[in-house]
Amino acid sequence: MKRIFQHPQGRKALVTYITAGDPNLETTLELMHSLAANGADIIELGVPFSDPMADGPTIQRAAERALANGVSLKDVLETVRRFRQSNQNTPVVLMGYLNPIHKMGYAEFAHAAARAGVDGVLTVDSPIETIAPLQQALKAEHIDTIFLIAPTTGESRIAEIAKLASGFVYYVSLKGVTGSSQLDTAEVAEKIAVLRRHVPIPICVGFGISDAESARQIAAVADGVVIGSRIVKEIEANPGRESEAVGKLVKSLKEAV
Repeated sequence: MKRIFQHPQGRKALVTYITAGDPNLETTLELMHSLAANGADIIELGVPFSDPMADGPTIQRAAERALANGVSLKDVLETVRRFRQSNQNTPVVLMGYLNPIHKMGYAEFAHAAARAGVDGVLTVDSPIETIAPLQQALKAEHIDTIFLIAPTTGESRIAEIAKLASGFVYYVSLKGVTGSSQLDTAEVAEKIAVLRRHVPIPICVGFGISDAESARQIAAVADGVVIGSRIVKEIEANPGRESEAVGKLVKSLKEAV
């Protein structure tokens, strides 16, 4: 299995998020290639879900557009498989909610994800107390389980998450949903210092990072920067030229990171 985080010491990763099926699956495939070509080190592919509780209005609208197109978890996996036909190197992490995976069945999902070329899975609503059945299925297929850590997470729980996490951990930089804008980089730096006492794998930071300057500031203290809502807004604002617009944005973000 290739490692999700393949960066030499000191080099920071740009992690980019898009919602699969927004505005349609063909454009999603084009966007994945554009992301990779313009500097994305890891692609987070959102699995559309009807009740995305951690996502702000921008990503909620993207999920609604994808669901209106009838996009399912199997469609998302097929899109990854098609991406892998010409790109075997850019890590792909599925990000979403447990319900679609539970409906498919953990073992069946893990097997299908591995065959498609998925490298990691992050389920927003799966706490460490209930993750074992899914994590065991993923581990059997050599797929990393990515965990979120919130600003309110205490040190004892951070230590417990660190025992289970693989690939990288995703630190949520603020209280709220994706697309929020009250980013305090000094506070993030303090929290990352605490995380590093317990977490032996790379730490990526997301939520509230919307431009090159905020990406640069976060990259100074984290191993990777996750940008989602800003990219999804670019997709929403540029119908018919999504890949071009997103590619230009991602290139500028990569230069900052």
